[in-house]
Amino acid sequence: MEFLLLNFPNLLLIFCRITAFFVVAPVFSARNVPAHFKIGFSFCVALLVFGVVPGDPVSFDGPYVLLIVRETLVGLVLGFVAYIFFTIVQVAGSFIDMQIGFSMANIIDPMTGTQSPIIGNLKFVLATLLFVTFGGHQMLIRAVMDSYEWVPLSYDWFARIADGQLTEFLVKSFATSFVLAFQMAAPIVAALFLVDIGLGILAKTAPQFNLFVIGLPLKVLLGLLMLTLLFPGFISLFFDLFETMFGHIEDVLNILAGSAAAP
Repeated sequence: MEFLLLNFPNLLLIFCRITAFFVVAPVFSARNVPAHFKIGFSFCVALLVFGVVPGDPVSFDGPYVLLIVRETLVGLVLGFVAYIFFTIVQVAGSFIDMQIGFSMANIIDPMTGTQSPIIGNLKFVLATLLFVTFGGHQMLIRAVMDSYEWVPLSYDWFARIADGQLTEFLVKSFATSFVLAFQMAAPIVAALFLVDIGLGILAKTAPQFNLFVIGLPLKVLLGLLMLTLLFPGFISLFFDLFETMFGHIEDVLNILAGSAAAP
């Protein structure tokens, strides 16, 4: 009991970081995952980490509040880096939906509780299934557990982020995710753009045709056909995306540890 009371503040700090990570990280942060499961699972992982993470016992005093804020921010940053790369498929789907015309019929995404494009929601569900199949959820758990090797409990967060490297890295990661989303949607968007050009030429040469009646079904059929042809390539595409995501998680840990500069 004396050991537990002495080290309980450290356990609480570990619990704050892991809980903050699972609140933001993909798959674990889904709205259809019960909140009590998230809390219980975070506590179980915190117990596992507590048994192997060294650190001097801390006490409940004034600076302890800052320690809680520090651990929460570390978990949120790690989860956010993973989340922005996981939402690339939704952004790519929104690009496709705008070209096909499906953006007029957005649906509610059960994973996030917000409006999501139809193709984007389809890709997001497929990416989630492939992520779990590849064991990505286990790698996320391993990443947050290994984060204590880079960012221990004695880590001085507020002094390390003063140089702006972390902010610059997050901005570059966001820009990279947008570029990857555009590249993922580029084949279908380019094909539908050529269809728009053809319909525009048809409107000038034969104005008697009702392009709204002809163009919308044509774009839907062509978009679904392109999507069907590209579906087998999504496996390798998503695998490369997951590798990029974990690479950025390692980069942000290196930046937080002060052992590497932002790319």
